[in-house]
Amino acid sequence: MTTPRLDMIGIVTADLESSLAFYRTLGIETPREHEGPHVEVSLPGGLRIAWDTEESVRSFVPDWQAPSGHPRTALAFLCATPSEVDSTYAALAAAGCHGETAPWDAPWGQRYATVHDPDGNPVDLFAWA
Repeated sequence: MTTPRLDMIGIVTADLESSLAFYRTLGIETPREHEGPHVEVSLPGGLRIAWDTEESVRSFVPDWQAPSGHPRTALAFLCATPSEVDSTYAALAAAGCHGETAPWDAPWGQRYATVHDPDGNPVDLFAWA
């Protein structure tokens, strides 16, 4: 028997275009034009990331509801330098994204910040100091 491997990260979104634009800002080459309520791209190394609209998910999980409270997962993006953490955070905040935690120097040796994507999912930005 083989061991399963992580192949795809799925994001359910209320606003597909805003979510794609947010992740495009973080360097994921999301398509600017697409068909339908599902978009997926392959990342370097073969991992895929996909977006589905809430309506799309409800087509196969009719009673699906957006989660409430605090999320249990987050994506983390490695930046090349500590200053890139700051500039990426500033660019996303200027674009109207909610900044959860402004850039700071974490005791474990990273420059760290957290922003929310358009659906409220936390996205961490970090670089080794």
